[in-house]
Amino acid sequence: MRKRNHGLGFTALLAAAYTTLSFSAYAQQVPQQLQPPAGEQLLLQVHAKGDQVYSCKEGVTAYAWTLKAPDAQLFDKGGKPFGKHFAGPSWEAHDGSRVTGKAVANAPSPDPDSIPWLLVSVVSHEGSGVLSRATSIQRLNTKGGKAPATGCDAAHAGQELRVPYSADYLFYAPK
Repeated sequence: MRKRNHGLGFTALLAAAYTTLSFSAYAQQVPQQLQPPAGEQLLLQVHAKGDQVYSCKEGVTAYAWTLKAPDAQLFDKGGKPFGKHFAGPSWEAHDGSRVTGKAVANAPSPDPDSIPWLLVSVVSHEGSGVLSRATSIQRLNTKGGKAPATGCDAAHAGQELRVPYSADYLFYAPK
């Protein structure tokens, strides 16, 4: 009497499909408007963990939380400290190299509770080091960091609010 175990094969097939789906869901498609310019290649990738700092300000028609600055630590792919991300927006490596950028395009994060994805053009460089060749930066895979829709009014004018976030920053340089 031969007994076949079809369940094991089916389980393996499901596991493979789940892994593929999970990977596809994680590796979100980067929108066209956030692609770096032609002629650039990936220089390095870091992970940021920190806060988006907002200030309650009076606008034309109402009070609103306005971005003051990011305040995050940067880590390399191995999880080792790489540098920091702060007002400017600026990124500084531990080797002293620093870039400041200007957002040139954005797209909503696939996570509706997270800050948008960005393409940033580097507008200034300081020091010589790993960031000295960078010309474009992508902010992808954002988690959190979005300002609340409420809580900013005349009674809270000038108050600051720190909202935790994480993101991946990909730096590009000419080929």
